[in-house]
Amino acid sequence: MKLKNIKDVFFDLDHTLWDFDKNSALAFEKIFKINNLEIPLQEFISHYEPINLKYWKLYREEQIGKEELRFVRLNETFQAIDFKIDEHIIYKLSDDYINHLTSFNYLFDNTCDVLDYLSLNYNLHIITNGFDEVQHKKLVLSNIIKYFKTVTNSEMVGVKKPNPKIFNYAIESAYANVNESVMIGDSYEADILGAKNIGMDVILFDAKGIGIDKDVKQINELTKLKFYL
Repeated sequence: MKLKNIKDVFFDLDHTLWDFDKNSALAFEKIFKINNLEIPLQEFISHYEPINLKYWKLYREEQIGKEELRFVRLNETFQAIDFKIDEHIIYKLSDDYINHLTSFNYLFDNTCDVLDYLSLNYNLHIITNGFDEVQHKKLVLSNIIKYFKTVTNSEMVGVKKPNPKIFNYAIESAYANVNESVMIGDSYEADILGAKNIGMDVILFDAKGIGIDKDVKQINELTKLKFYL
């Protein structure tokens, strides 16, 4: 059923439009080759992804900082696969990963088609917790920055989703009305609960079909946004 009175559509970036897992795996493959490291990629990724999510949660909650996040997520992954590696190499890999992550810019299926469709009738915006310097490159190099009127980043606001300050900042920057806005994202905690707490409508992008909350509007592919918007 179409949502009524919506004028502004706010998107998360990673795991919603920009295929983080695919691009991240390719970046690791590249930096392991650059550093002449024979690391079992799939085994590494299978451990890295949940470890990364764990530390991003701590980062959102202000329990760790950016530099600590970048180091500990790699260090713990190497420990998990029992791969002996010097600390200074981990720091180099951390820098290499950030530098090469945006070498790959795969988007979720039909991202541009859906953005083309939505941009005809709505103002589109981004709200992201990612690192400012990296997120801007993702938007530019994937050629989707042209769709968005505003981009709100946690580093410019000083807080991260689900903190209400970042959502209010984004609404104000967009000259939008909270009652005429909808947030679309993959994180139930950061995107959905965060936006709901300031009165925004929400749509959960559940690409893996987990089905977290039956009371929340959900899609498992971006084209299904056309059902709501």
